Amino acid sequence: MRYYLILCFCLVAGVPLLSQQISKEELIFLTPEWEGERFEDGRPKVPDDVLERMKLVTLEEAWAVLRNAGYNYQYEENWLVIHPEDVLVGRAVTATFMPGRPDVHRAIDKKGHEQDGRIKSQNSWPVDMLIPGDVYVGDQFGAHLDGPTIGDNLGNAIFANSGNGIVYNGAIRDIDGLKEIEGFTAFVRSYHPSHHLNNPDRRLNTTLVGLNTPTRIGAAMVMPGDVVLGRDGGVIFIPPQLAEQVVEVSEIVRLRDMFGHQRLREKKYTAGQIDTRWSDEIEKDFSGWLNEHMDDLPVAKEQIQEILKNRTW
Repeated sequence: MRYYLILCFCLVAGVPLLSQQISKEELIFLTPEWEGERFEDGRPKVPDDVLERMKLVTLEEAWAVLRNAGYNYQYEENWLVIHPEDVLVGRAVTATFMPGRPDVHRAIDKKGHEQDGRIKSQNSWPVDMLIPGDVYVGDQFGAHLDGPTIGDNLGNAIFANSGNGIVYNGAIRDIDGLKEIEGFTAFVRSYHPSHHLNNPDRRLNTTLVGLNTPTRIGAAMVMPGDVVLGRDGGVIFIPPQLAEQVVEVSEIVRLRDMFGHQRLREKKYTAGQIDTRWSDEIEKDFSGWLNEHMDDLPVAKEQIQEILKNRTW
């Protein structure tokens, strides 16, 4: 019991143990508010259709929902972005690195290779876990000179497994090669032409201490299965139980903005009428507008029908 309490404390505090992927039971314990489907390892599985709808959500919309729900530390900025014209959306697979320590590194290598069946170096272990729809979220403590663990080879492997990019609190290398991977939208701290050193008997820069455990990216806490939304230079990590609410709020805001802008251009209402709480007359007009334009709006018809069903005007 004492060990279990220590283990839970370490997990909640973001201190992973022995580079082990936490058990299904522990991950469920740490994500009790998610009531939907899970992967075999216990990671929350936000539905694919919610992820697809998330691609149109703005950071402001997601941030407002999370802040209203009491989640104040889910956003991080000041990134170097590869393919900034694209939007990064997916389910988080987390990895936590610390500055290299040979004795700990050798112990983790031994366990990983002999007990867990892992191959090659530690920086490839999170990549091997990725499946389509995942986003590799790695905390490499901002390592820069001799820090890059991701170059164009690992970048291609990440994209082959996940069809997605990365959020990486550290430096990358081979930036030109990474830019050639279409769809590899990456949020990283820096670029450096050096490479990370991985030999605990000679020179060692990083040690992997956590796989799919709680991790920290700047000011944000990230859990395995969080929905990653990266766009416009920033990244927000959305708890899975709030993901559908985020997209629903975004869709309503998007439709109301379209309607309001159109009516302002038509001079049917004044800016003062649109910028404040809408009157019953405007709300009724909005419902009619939704019905009339249902097949032409940037929100699925089924979602618009659901919105209309829940309206009283």
